[in-house]
Amino acid sequence: MTHHHSQHDTEALRRALFDALKDERTGMLAISDRDSHAQPMTHYFDEEARTLRFITANDTGLARDVGSGAQAHFTLTTRDREVFACMSGPITASEDRAKLEELWSPAAAMWFEGGIDDPRVLLLEMPLNEAAVWTVDANALQFGIEMLRANLGDHTPDLGDHAVINLAA
Repeated sequence: MTHHHSQHDTEALRRALFDALKDERTGMLAISDRDSHAQPMTHYFDEEARTLRFITANDTGLARDVGSGAQAHFTLTTRDREVFACMSGPITASEDRAKLEELWSPAAAMWFEGGIDDPRVLLLEMPLNEAAVWTVDANALQFGIEMLRANLGDHTPDLGDHAVINLAA
């Protein structure tokens, strides 16, 4: 039983993305308009604000790349390989102390000798504008059958859904 998506289920893709952002702790952050590589970052997802936040140090290359504001991409793959996503939006340094306190943890504290009051602590904020999301059907047997059928030439594999969705709050 295959179903072809002319109309993507945007709500299902959005839900899959938001669940993935909550389940996974790390993705890859790239500053789009700088000549630097993406790097692994722990993200904090605020679903209501549709915003990602990151804690870094103000003496890092990342902090330098963000500067007074930049465009960023954040990519995420779930461990089970069921969701692949690339999100985009502006990224800026944030002075929101209350938000920093809310996100602070022993894991974050390990990086800063002075704890949360360390002058190097920098909170970054990335409101999400858009995301490309791919969801993959977890059924491995189905995957094998679909690939086989695709290789026989008359069939596009139905392995899940994919669309670019608007996330601007």
